Amino acid sequence: MNQKLYINANKFVEVDNELIPTGNLIDVANTPMDFRNFKKIGDEIDSNFEQLHFTGGYDHCYVINKKQTDIEKIAVLSDEKSGRSMQVYTDCVGVQFYAGNFIENNKIIGKDNCLYKNRSGICLETGFLPDSMNNLNFPSSILKADEIYDTTTIYKF
Repeated sequence: MNQKLYINANKFVEVDNELIPTGNLIDVANTPMDFRNFKKIGDEIDSNFEQLHFTGGYDHCYVINKKQTDIEKIAVLSDEKSGRSMQVYTDCVGVQFYAGNFIENNKIIGKDNCLYKNRSGICLETGFLPDSMNNLNFPSSILKADEIYDTTTIYKF
């Protein structure tokens, strides 16, 4: 929770109380969802923004501020203690940020018999906006016959 995160996104996909996308895009400003400037993941993770269905941590898709259709840097995760950082580059339109909210304490054994706990890891998963098929205002995720799906995401350490 001490790592700092930056995501180049002004909006995220609103979800209902079962985390199903509603089709609405919500501005990140003045919400715990705002990572347009570096901040620690844990700073606002326990905030209770009921109107955003933000009650258990981060598991939301961000709409990337795309300048072009090519690959560009969309996120940076850094750890001041170790000096490590990860940059995320993609040509995708969205990035799902999940902060390990549903990891059951001490039920998953990792490298060197490490027992993982709730919020002991994060994911930044690029792709289409979730449930694009049912939300016509989202970029289309339909792949037609004879079309090729080709996308690139780079995680640079």
